Amino acid sequence: MLAAADTFRAGAIDQLVEWGKRAEVEVVRGNTGSDPASVVFDAMTKAKEEQADVLLIDTAGRLQNKVNLMNELDKIKRVIKREDPNAPHEVLLVVDATTGQNAMNQAKQFKETTDVTGLVLTKLDGTAKGGIVLAIRNELHLPVKLVGLGEGIDDLEIFDPNDFVVGLFKGLLQEE
Repeated sequence: MLAAADTFRAGAIDQLVEWGKRAEVEVVRGNTGSDPASVVFDAMTKAKEEQADVLLIDTAGRLQNKVNLMNELDKIKRVIKREDPNAPHEVLLVVDATTGQNAMNQAKQFKETTDVTGLVLTKLDGTAKGGIVLAIRNELHLPVKLVGLGEGIDDLEIFDPNDFVVGLFKGLLQEE
């Protein structure tokens, strides 16, 4: 089950609904501009009722220096904990491989606010290498869990450190 808690970006809900259709997964949503925490509450209630194995909550992308948006994440976390004291079981920060050094600041702030448990590194199908995740891993002890290698439904893959290292040095290594 998916929860469309990005209620502010134009088209975000429709985009997630479309992905839900492609994956044949139900999407719980509110109206554009509604309180994201209320969408999360509704989704958690529905997930319990339907005994869903997994509930993925999509929140709005945000900058770590926007206090209101970071407070919103804290509110969402409180709602989740109130409904299930053992949740959330996983909190993944999506990091764009093209972001560079700002990703470290972002990861630090998000780890404080949301108890991030891992990273999803996207846009590795382009020229970006995503090397900043090495620093994030070393300093914050956040593992990379998934990588995005395109925009298709099957383009999100489990992170393979060996493939990542080869990708970092691709073009520098001579083939034998």
